[in-house]
Amino acid sequence: MFAYIVRRLIATIPVMAVVALFVFSLLYLSPGDPAAIIAGDLATDEDIARIREKLGLNQPYLVRFGTWVWSVLHGDLGISIFTNLPVMQLIGQRVEPTVCLTLATLLVAVATAIPMGVIAAWKVGTWIDRLIMAFAVLAFSMPVFVIAYLLIFTFAIGEFTVFGYTIELDLLPAQGYSRISEGVGPWLSHLVLPSVALGMTFTALIARITRASMLDVLSQDYVRTAKAKGLGERDVLIGHALKNAAVPIATVIGIGVALLIGGVVVTETVFAIPGIGRLVVDAILRRDYPIIQGVILLFSAAYVLVNLAVDISYTFLDPRIRY
Repeated sequence: MFAYIVRRLIATIPVMAVVALFVFSLLYLSPGDPAAIIAGDLATDEDIARIREKLGLNQPYLVRFGTWVWSVLHGDLGISIFTNLPVMQLIGQRVEPTVCLTLATLLVAVATAIPMGVIAAWKVGTWIDRLIMAFAVLAFSMPVFVIAYLLIFTFAIGEFTVFGYTIELDLLPAQGYSRISEGVGPWLSHLVLPSVALGMTFTALIARITRASMLDVLSQDYVRTAKAKGLGERDVLIGHALKNAAVPIATVIGIGVALLIGGVVVTETVFAIPGIGRLVVDAILRRDYPIIQGVILLFSAAYVLVNLAVDISYTFLDPRIRY
C-alpha cells in the first residue's frame, strides 16, 4: 500500500506540470496585449510598460515560466496586480468559507443521496423509486443558481398569504458568511442554504449511481443466498449489498468534487460569501492574472489529491482489491 501511494504521488508530478504549464499560459493565451488590457483604455504607454515589466512580459516565455515554477515550489504564487498583496495571503483570507461550504455540501449530499439510492433500489418499480428518480432527474437538470434563488425566495425572503394572514419565512440568512469563531449557530445558519443549493446536483448524481450499483449487486447469487438463509432486509441491504456496491459510489463522489469546485464559484457569488470563488470572480473581472493562476493551480492540486484518496479508499471498501 505504501509503495502504491508513493507511486501515485510521483505520478501526479507530470500531471501538475501540465496543469502548471496551462495555468501559466493563460496570460499569453488571452487575446490582445495583457498589459494593455489590465491597464485599461485610459492608460499611457508608460503605464503599459510598467505593467509589462511587473508581469515579466519582456522576458522570454521559458525564462518567465521557469521563474514562476520556482516561485510556486517555494510557496510564492505571485503578487496581486490590483491589491499589491501576496496571492497566498489573499487565498488564506478567503479559504475558510470555501472549505466549510465544500465540506458541508459533501456531508449533506452523501448523507442524503446514499440512503435515497438504497431505498430506491430496495423499492424498485414502486412509486417510491419513481419519486426518488424524478427528484434526481429534476435536481440534476437545474442549474445551481436557479436552485439557490428558489431557496432564497422560499426560506429567506418569501411571503405567503394563508387565510388572509401574511407569513414571512425569514428563517435563514440569504447572504453573507459568519466565521465559526463568531459562534457555531450563526456559522451553521449561513451555510444551510448555500450547501443545500450546491449539493442538490451532487445529491442527484450520487443517488442515481447508488441505485444502479445496488440493483446490480442485489441481482447477484450471494445476495439471493443471504435472503434464502433468512437474513433480514436491513442486513442484506447494508451488510451485503451496500458494502459491495461502495466502490462505484466512492468513485462518483471523487468525480463529483469537480462539480463542487465549479459550483462553489457560482454559489458564493449568489449568496455573497467572501470565499475563494468570489475572489476568482473579482480577479476575472479585473483581469488579475496572478490570482487566477494561483487559485486554478490550488484547485487542480486539491482535485488530484481527492482522486488519490478515493483510490486508496478502495482497499478499505473492498478487501479483494490489492495494489
